[in-house]
Amino acid sequence: MRSYEAATRIDAGPDQVWPHLVDVGTWRDWDSGVDRVEGRVALGERLTLYATMLRSRPFSVVVTELRPGEAMRWRGGLPFGLAVIERTYSLDRQDDGGTVLTVREDQTGPLAWVTERSTPDLNPSFRRFCAGIKARAEQAG
Repeated sequence: MRSYEAATRIDAGPDQVWPHLVDVGTWRDWDSGVDRVEGRVALGERLTLYATMLRSRPFSVVVTELRPGEAMRWRGGLPFGLAVIERTYSLDRQDDGGTVLTVREDQTGPLAWVTERSTPDLNPSFRRFCAGIKARAEQAG
């Protein structure tokens, strides 16, 4: 299994962060790691991500979990679970009214090495994403 993760503390409540998280059509405006996202965020819906580091290979996922103000999870990979890529965006409300945003991706399955070989280190991209959404949510708040 291979994992990537980044987190940041945001001086805004989860209800102020959530709209920016699920408005994937605007990610390109504040996240330098995303060219565009096609589709809409809804349970069971397919999204296609075009990342700046993998422009030649868009990545399709299905939204598998949506808990407004708390978490969004996507799943993609190879057929039959041969390689599973699961990305989770978690919002953790802090006692002082802020939020900790955590972005995590796990790559598992018997052929996970296929996705591991073709996936660059996502940690820098996840850190840029966290910084971008932090700036956006704090500016709006």
